[in-house]
Amino acid sequence: MAVAPASASALATWAIPPLGLLVWAAFGHAGGALATGLLCVFLIAGVIVAVQHAEVVAHRLGEPYGTLVLTLSVTIIEVSMIVSMMLNGSPNPELVRDTVHAAVILVLHGVAGLCIVAGTLRHREQEFSTAGASAFLSVLIPMIVLVLVLPNYTTSVPGPYYSKSQLLFVAGVCLTLYAAFLFVQTVRHKDYFLVREPIAHAARDPIPPTPMVLLSAFLLVLSLSAVVLMAEALAPFIESSLAARKAPDRIAGIIVAAIVLLPETMAALKAARRNRLQTSINLALGSALSSIGLTIPTVVVIAVWIGHPLALGTDAGSTVLLALTFVMAILTYGQGRTNLLSGFVHLVLLVCYVFLIFDP
Repeated sequence: MAVAPASASALATWAIPPLGLLVWAAFGHAGGALATGLLCVFLIAGVIVAVQHAEVVAHRLGEPYGTLVLTLSVTIIEVSMIVSMMLNGSPNPELVRDTVHAAVILVLHGVAGLCIVAGTLRHREQEFSTAGASAFLSVLIPMIVLVLVLPNYTTSVPGPYYSKSQLLFVAGVCLTLYAAFLFVQTVRHKDYFLVREPIAHAARDPIPPTPMVLLSAFLLVLSLSAVVLMAEALAPFIESSLAARKAPDRIAGIIVAAIVLLPETMAALKAARRNRLQTSINLALGSALSSIGLTIPTVVVIAVWIGHPLALGTDAGSTVLLALTFVMAILTYGQGRTNLLSGFVHLVLLVCYVFLIFDP
């Protein structure tokens, strides 16, 4: 009796990626409530399946290479959604800023808070490498300041805009910093990002065979392709729905960031509950880093090419919240262990961020 559910689950993970592509082909340009509902369902299902296949590939590759699979997958989804909304909707200079800002807050407060709470409720306290977390923050904080804060204080053009040359320069700096970080993570100081303590259940997780890994890699590509295409199809619907309901402008960025971070969040939560907080940190902070280090250069090049304006500088309230986020991140990741209180504080700050969007 126990075999049937497992077989059904395996069949679903194989069937959903091609089904998602078929749903997009049939309903991607149809419009209407039914088409939108189907696209949303298969978008979420595609994300869940992508996480499962990415975990198979990651398990075979090992750390820290495995976490890069999901990180790069997230970046592909984020870039596709932002570019789709830039090209198809009315000009929204703040979309990139709002998406990146939302991604940073959702990662450093939302994903981190959920993982810490979920992990400490089950294991009381959890340990991680402060060297690895510090490496993430030492690159992430300068990137955030350069992209989201500095545009308000340059003088070539009025803030919150960069000039074209400044945009390209900052994009190049972000890409360089991200490349340097990848070298440190995967070559120079790989041990900073590894789970140090042996986990009891690790011995019970057999390395998947090569044919299974290749199949999962192929299905991962199909899943991501379906998710990207359906996200692009849903982008105009998201914009029109928000405009019709007169929702705050920043909600579009939050929706994009939430969809993008869903795979990372699920994988990070699962790792935290298995007492692998280091893996959760690699996933969460890695997604925030790639959200700036890869997304910003790509979007900047496209925006400069098509002449789309980018208002990157945040307002005063958002800048203060970013500063508070940096302080909390340094306190949380500078101790080498977490408890329930730090996770709760992060979740409260996430609630503050959402509340201030609706009541600025």
